[in-house]
Amino acid sequence: MTILSLLSHSWGQDKEDWQYEECKLSRSGPPATIVTIDEESPNGTVLVENMQINGRAQDPGRTISLTLLDNYDYWVILDAARQRLFLNSTGRVLDRDPPNYIMTIVVQIQCTSELVGTVILHEVRIVVRDRNDNTPRFQHPHYYVAVNELTPIGTTIFTGFTGDNGARDIDDGPNGHIEYGIQYNPNDPLSNRTVGVANTLSGRIVLAERLNYEERTRYLVIVQANDRAPYPPNRRTATTTLTVDVLDGDDLGPMFLPCVLVNNTHDCNPLTYRVVIPEFTDPDKLNPLNVTPPIQAVDMDRNIQPPSDRPEILYYILVGHPVTYSEYFSLNKTTAELRVLKPVSRDLFQRFTLIIKAEQDNGHPLPAYADLIIEILDENNQAPYFQLATYEGYVSESAPVGTTISVNANLTAPLGIIALDNDIEELAPGDTPTKDPEVKITQDDYTTIFGLTPTGIIRYLKLLQPVDREMQTTYTFTMLASDGVQQSDQVTVHILVIDANDNSPTFPKVSYSIEVYTNMQPGETVLQLTAADADEGLNGQVTYEILAGAQGDFVISEHSGRITVAPGVILTVGRSYALTVKASDNAPEAQRRSSITTVYIEVLPPNNQSPPRFPLAIYNVEVSEAMRLGAILVNLQATDRENDPITYHIVSGDPQQTFNLSETIGLLLVGKPLDRETTDHYRLVVTASDGHIGGTSTTTVDIVVTDVNDNDPLFDPTTLTNLTVQEEEANVFVGQVSATDPDAGINGQVRYRIVNHPDLFTINANGSIFTLVPLDRELRSQYDLVVEASDGAVDPRRTTLTLSVQVTDIDDNSPIFSQQTYVVAVPENSPVGTLILKLSAVDADLFSNVTYQIKTESARQLFSLNPVTGELAVLQTLDFEDLAAMGMATSYTFQVEAIDQGGATPPGEATVTVRITDMNDFSPVFSQALYKGLVAPNADKGAFITTVFADDQDPPGTPASYIRYRVDQDKSPYSGSIFDVEEESGRVITKVNLNEEPSTIFQLFVIAYDDGEPVKFNSTLVEITVLQPSRIPIFTQEEYRFSPVSELAPLGTPVGTIVAAAVNQTIFYSIVAGNERGDFKVNNRTGVISTAKPLDYENVTSYVLRVQADSMAIVMINMRAPSKTNTAKVFIEVQDENDHHPVFTRKLYIGGVAEDTKTFSSVVRIVATDADTGNYSAMAYRLIIPPTAEGQDSFVIETYTGLIKSAIMYRNMRRSYFKFEVIATDDYGKGLSSSADVVVSVVNALDMQVVVSNVPPTVVEENKEQLISILERYVQDQIPGAKVIVEAIGPRRHGDGFELEDYSKSDLTVYAIDPLTNRAITRQELFKFLDGKLLDINKEFQPLLGQGGRILEIRSPDVVASVKKAAQAVGYTEGALLALAIIIILCCIPAILIVMVTYKQRQAECSKTARIQMALPPGGGSKPPPASASTNLYEELGDSSMRRGYGRQQQLLRPSLLRPEELSMESGIDPGQDYYNQDYYNYGQGYDLPQYGSRRKLIAPMYDEYGEVIMEDDYYSPHEPGRKKRIKLVVDREYETSSTGEDSTTTEPQQRNRLSNVNSHSNINGNIYLAQNGTIVRTRRMPYPNNLKVGSPCRLGKQFKRLDKLGVTHEEPPPINSTGDTENGMSTCVSSNVDVNLNTQPSCGSSLRSSITGLKSFGSKTNIAKALIDRNIGGPCVTDEQETSVDNHMVDRETPESHSDHTLSDEEELWMGPWNSLHIPMTKL
Repeated sequence: MTILSLLSHSWGQDKEDWQYEECKLSRSGPPATIVTIDEESPNGTVLVENMQINGRAQDPGRTISLTLLDNYDYWVILDAARQRLFLNSTGRVLDRDPPNYIMTIVVQIQCTSELVGTVILHEVRIVVRDRNDNTPRFQHPHYYVAVNELTPIGTTIFTGFTGDNGARDIDDGPNGHIEYGIQYNPNDPLSNRTVGVANTLSGRIVLAERLNYEERTRYLVIVQANDRAPYPPNRRTATTTLTVDVLDGDDLGPMFLPCVLVNNTHDCNPLTYRVVIPEFTDPDKLNPLNVTPPIQAVDMDRNIQPPSDRPEILYYILVGHPVTYSEYFSLNKTTAELRVLKPVSRDLFQRFTLIIKAEQDNGHPLPAYADLIIEILDENNQAPYFQLATYEGYVSESAPVGTTISVNANLTAPLGIIALDNDIEELAPGDTPTKDPEVKITQDDYTTIFGLTPTGIIRYLKLLQPVDREMQTTYTFTMLASDGVQQSDQVTVHILVIDANDNSPTFPKVSYSIEVYTNMQPGETVLQLTAADADEGLNGQVTYEILAGAQGDFVISEHSGRITVAPGVILTVGRSYALTVKASDNAPEAQRRSSITTVYIEVLPPNNQSPPRFPLAIYNVEVSEAMRLGAILVNLQATDRENDPITYHIVSGDPQQTFNLSETIGLLLVGKPLDRETTDHYRLVVTASDGHIGGTSTTTVDIVVTDVNDNDPLFDPTTLTNLTVQEEEANVFVGQVSATDPDAGINGQVRYRIVNHPDLFTINANGSIFTLVPLDRELRSQYDLVVEASDGAVDPRRTTLTLSVQVTDIDDNSPIFSQQTYVVAVPENSPVGTLILKLSAVDADLFSNVTYQIKTESARQLFSLNPVTGELAVLQTLDFEDLAAMGMATSYTFQVEAIDQGGATPPGEATVTVRITDMNDFSPVFSQALYKGLVAPNADKGAFITTVFADDQDPPGTPASYIRYRVDQDKSPYSGSIFDVEEESGRVITKVNLNEEPSTIFQLFVIAYDDGEPVKFNSTLVEITVLQPSRIPIFTQEEYRFSPVSELAPLGTPVGTIVAAAVNQTIFYSIVAGNERGDFKVNNRTGVISTAKPLDYENVTSYVLRVQADSMAIVMINMRAPSKTNTAKVFIEVQDENDHHPVFTRKLYIGGVAEDTKTFSSVVRIVATDADTGNYSAMAYRLIIPPTAEGQDSFVIETYTGLIKSAIMYRNMRRSYFKFEVIATDDYGKGLSSSADVVVSVVNALDMQVVVSNVPPTVVEENKEQLISILERYVQDQIPGAKVIVEAIGPRRHGDGFELEDYSKSDLTVYAIDPLTNRAITRQELFKFLDGKLLDINKEFQPLLGQGGRILEIRSPDVVASVKKAAQAVGYTEGALLALAIIIILCCIPAILIVMVTYKQRQAECSKTARIQMALPPGGGSKPPPASASTNLYEELGDSSMRRGYGRQQQLLRPSLLRPEELSMESGIDPGQDYYNQDYYNYGQGYDLPQYGSRRKLIAPMYDEYGEVIMEDDYYSPHEPGRKKRIKLVVDREYETSSTGEDSTTTEPQQRNRLSNVNSHSNINGNIYLAQNGTIVRTRRMPYPNNLKVGSPCRLGKQFKRLDKLGVTHEEPPPINSTGDTENGMSTCVSSNVDVNLNTQPSCGSSLRSSITGLKSFGSKTNIAKALIDRNIGGPCVTDEQETSVDNHMVDRETPESHSDHTLSDEEELWMGPWNSLHIPMTKL
């Protein structure tokens, strides 16, 4: 009973405690439940999944009641049964931002225990998280700022976004933080680079580029404000416009008006102001001068605000020519009014050319300049003159009235006649006249035919009436120019009339009547026609033709006009002809003229009494005047029809009997010499007679005598041969010659040339001689000028004439001194009138009167200059010391002038320097008459005793003031042997080591002397007393060595103490040597040495001080007595401290890496130095480099060597670069730091060039640094700062594929980095920079490469060259490849169509099969699995409408209709989401296992030790609290189960239990397959109540490889029996280990995983069974339809393998059957 009572009490107590646990939280942790929710979450969002309150809140069995309290605004809904809280936002939005400000919702959950009635309140705090749902807003629509154009770059110009003036974002946290930036403005592209944001948080705008008001006055800057949401794509932005107005600043100077811009720029064309004044005019009548345009300048900065800040303009005459302009003109500084100061003579000055300057009154450095030209008008005292002495003009006879006479026969340019007047404008040689002289030009003849334009610089002759060449060919007349007072010389004008075709050929008769006889032979002359044309040339050349009437019986010669009987024609008696003959000239077709005549011909019978007939009526003969005598000119033989003898006679035309005519045969001969110049034309009438009456006929012989060049040109004997010309003028007329040649044509055309001085004189075509350059009479006063006249023949004849040209003098030379600089020395105190120098100057002009004067005004008070003789004398007595005391220089430099009296040239100048020499007036004077000193009896040699000093009153710096000292050996013979005085300083020292008796007194006489002339000196006495030893302190140590003192020790830090002892003496300590810098000091009383200045170890590492201890009594009398005992050495070592930062060798290091660079390859070496020593100069380097997207560092650095190495691969990163910072810290990383920038550019072979040299690679490697520096220098000539980097050094590669190596030569592969772009210079540019300087580079390489070493070539790298060759080779086959591609495409189109049709057919079959299966009755046999486990494939895949059928003969449904997208959705993969074959799933602690269809989070892949991606199968498994597992699916050998790696050795029961747990969640995963077309397929394994995976892979990894070889794919898979019974005794059971991806009865234990297709993809039935048995599978469950023949030894051969052997490989490809009707390889992930 006691036991029962105890048990009852215990049970009751437990029951009571259990009741009090109701309403308490079942979880641990804080009592309040705190959850977070995003604002704007949708209505019904779960706030708390489960409150985890103990007790049951729903019937039946309710133990607690839950009530929601403090639910303000009803934001929360309580589901008491499930202890779940929901958000209630119906009709409203949960908004955390203003104006709602819902940041936290706090409610109370009241729990009432139904058992004991207790009430517990549970607080639920719902924190509303901010979402970035608000866009920043600017407080103003526009912002404005005005900036002066002179504002420096980097200046803050706008701070208007600070405070509440900028953008605001009502979001919270980073979502509400604003940062500013400049956005590109397409309407104002320059604005975004003109300004920048200096601080993105404050929006402070700074100026990035210089402003220019003259170019642009306004910028529209788009400022962007964005929040700082953590995920950048979610950030919201707003923009506003900042208007930046540019204010005008004073950056431009003035400009003269009017301003004509140059090509639409801001620059003005040069401006010239002009003014004209007459000479000798009173200034009062002219002032102010009228300048055109008026002188005015304005500031180009016209909009400076306020206007009061605008500067005024000041005007000046800067320079001018001639230099005496300031005596004649002045320019008002403020009004720019120009005034003349005195009358100007034009004989002296014809023009003033001034440059005027305008500048601002504020000192602005940019003045403006303009030219001012002042012309002086002359009095009318000079006669006008023509530029030429003769003018030749041309006019066509057809020219109409008003035509301008031309200067050439082509009639292309007018003849200009220029008459000038020096009174109006005097022109320098080569100048062009600019003013109309307004002279009157008159003609002496032909005034009715030709007229001259009355005004203008150039006058033109006009035709007043028509001219006719046939009447007059030339017109010659003279002209005069007159200015109304004086007349010019006459000039001759020749006008030649050019022919025009204004005459027609004319026959002498209108018609001709001729009788001919039938016996006339063909070719015999019928009539000689002649038509005359008065024109010349082609216009007068006549041609003939028969227009009509000849009837083919007569022809006419085209050129001679002779009518003859046509060839082959026999004339007939009685016929008559009327020939129409036309004569035409040969002018151009449009201008051609002609006339006609009629020839009547009648044919008569033969006439036996006809006279002789000449062949021609006129004979035209040309004969040279040089024809020899007796030469035959022409045969005049006539014919007589009766063959009577004929006699010939010259009837007329040869009065001089120049020609002979043979009387019998008719030969005309030259009888006398011909002279064309006497007679140039003969017209002979010749008769031929047969002796009968009427038997005489005549002909005419026209003889023209042609010219030969048989005459020399002859000069006009009246030509003046003595000529004069004024010097210093070019293009001046000297004289004129004239020569004639009686020859004709070019033989008579005379040409002139200067023979002996063609560089000084020139002659034109009419013989006028001019100076070519200005002559200088002072160089040469007379020239014998040889003028040659020649004709125009090929071998011309020449005649010369010598002219004497005298050069007349003008005053054009200034006097010139014999020396430009005179230097003379004058002793001081020279008497007045002392002659010190005689000057001499000479004027090269003929007439000059040179006088002398001192130009420098101040020198005239000291010196006098004789104006005639040039003697320079002293006016005052000059004292050297007085001058020095007054601060005046002891030498005078002044200017003297030599003036040509009456001349207009400026005076000659010279410089005279007079040096006053000092005469050493004073002797040195000692400061004391007696000097005293003490010395120790044992003093060392060189011991200091005292110092003597003397002064000299002579001027400082002169030799007379320089004092030196010496011992007077005559007065101090013994003392002078043991003591000495330093020559320069006067220090008295011991000359030897002393050993003297104490109290001995020595007398030493010292002399002070100067270096003057003469030398002066003085002397003094020095008494030296030998001190008693007792009065000399003794140091305790000869040398003191103290502990090192830190260089950072503060001032006054004690270093050590020196100690000396003396009897009854007060000791005075001092530092006497080694402390020249004053770094230390010693306490005179205590001997403590301390620092007096900061120490620097890097400058001085140690000190050796010499200290001295003296008796205070001796010191008080200003004496010292150094000895061996009272001096000591102090050694002080300075201890180095870390007081210097590391210093990099350069601020920016540039390196490069190739895309194929291996990891940890050297890139660039960083070097930093430190002025400190020891560890303080030992560096540790580190990089500050942003990691890559994968979290890796791009580069690493060796900590202590500074060598940067590559850390990643850089493939496909060419033209990119890395910029990072390197930190160097001394003291091995514990001290001071400095930083430098590093840029590493990624390159490849496309950026490189190979420098091929004829030396081995070892030579290049040894001299690599020097060679690269040379190459780098040549590249930097083109791109400053470029860095050349070596990629490789190796043997020379050559051959077609560069496969051959030559180690006697080398390849140096380099590339260059541009520091501006941080990218590689292009290969082409690098080649251009180096190859273009190859000769220069070789010169610098040669000393490094050795004798004969040089660069052979610079070529592209091997890879680039190979690719080019390959590209060329590919080019030849492009056509074939294109054709092949077209064939492939055409073949693929039918295949694609077949696949599409097959796919539709299979869809229909699968739909039919699904309907059949639904209609099948359930089968018997084995017990079906529980309803909780889906065993039907369609139920597994989510199609709950498909009912499972059970039965022995149930036929499995093919999953052909299932698309990969459906599988992915069922397995939790969103078809619209991107997944990658390397992603996998991971679930950590605290998460409920997701159900099917849940979304899963993709995390980053894992990598194995070899860097390969680990692709794992995931499944969900309950795991222990506190552990987070990544579960990898593996294939268990015995049970084919999935297990983790660490649980792979678990025993069979454990595995079964584990599978049971998995099955309870119904969430065993299947596999994931990735098709080559990118499709992802996920399958599931179905749970079974017996905890076994009935459908396992069954070692299908190897079988799938075999199945690939099967040739037949059946349309329907064979059914597999679900029981172990067989029909017909033919079935073989399939082991439960086999996973065939088809649903079967559990008793058979075989199912087919959904990731493997139906048996359709396996092949034939036999092959299917064989594939199953080959995996050591035996037993029933194979139906009788499967004809299985299995080789037993094959079964035995398949022995069990290890677990690892049968784990499916990541790369194994599976043919996925129904899901893959195209048989795309599917890789298991």
